[in-house]
Amino acid sequence: MRQLWRRASFRENLAGYLFILPNLSGYFLFVLLPILFSLYLVFNDWEYLKGFSGISWVGLDNFKALGSDPKFLKALQNNTIFTVVSVPASIILGLVLAVILNKHVYFKNTLRTLIFLPYVSSLVAVSVIWSIMYRASDGPINQVLRNFGISHPPGWLSSPDSALFAIIIMSVWVTIGYAMVIYLAGLQGISKDLYEASEIDGASKLRQFFRITVPMLTPTTFLIAITLIIWSFQVFGPVAVMTQGGPIDSTMVLSYHIYLLAFRYYKMGYAAAVSWVLFAIIFVVTLIQWQSQKRWQQHF
Repeated sequence: MRQLWRRASFRENLAGYLFILPNLSGYFLFVLLPILFSLYLVFNDWEYLKGFSGISWVGLDNFKALGSDPKFLKALQNNTIFTVVSVPASIILGLVLAVILNKHVYFKNTLRTLIFLPYVSSLVAVSVIWSIMYRASDGPINQVLRNFGISHPPGWLSSPDSALFAIIIMSVWVTIGYAMVIYLAGLQGISKDLYEASEIDGASKLRQFFRITVPMLTPTTFLIAITLIIWSFQVFGPVAVMTQGGPIDSTMVLSYHIYLLAFRYYKMGYAAAVSWVLFAIIFVVTLIQWQSQKRWQQHF
């Protein structure tokens, strides 16, 4: 009986392994293997047009070159500005919209859908539309500004002073829908008894917001912050479509810099090094956020 049971168990396990084999094979070939190969390339210089014979060992030279690469430093600076500005803006606006639409508002389901729609739309299509809106000469935004008496409106994407912030505005417009939906889900978990008790004590709506709503939504805020920080450090589509890193590298970000290094300048090893630096930045920021969340929850 024991042998029969072992055979049946083996057949069941074998069937299960066979079912997941295609997915595991795809994961190994298209995810794990490229990651391991990129880690190998970090210590090499590879002119991939020559095939594998073009790989040559350089040790830590790729990492040493980062400190003297002005494009890398500029991209890192732009990514930091992008994250510091766009993430808090998306969180604050998303929270405000969620609180408003959580009340009894006319057409609130329609409004929720319209606000969330940009997030699920094609980022390339959204970037093209905003590029048209940002045109300095005949764009709708500058036309409106001229109608209000501003004779010299911003150059937006054509000006180094405003190009990055123009993309940040578009990014916030896209991501506030995501923040709003997550906050709406978090608001459903807050007991109405807390608000009723605070009303009896004479608390105003503003005091309820800062003393009840915001603290109770802390785990939700940390979740949104982590996902948006990762998204902002990996931003690629808007830059590639709207500015290609220009003008004068004013919108150059790490992901687009990696793309140029790998597929325009054929510096695959150096591109891999920048990729792993980007991964390390995201990992450290996420770890700090996670540890901060644990301490915050213990404090409260």
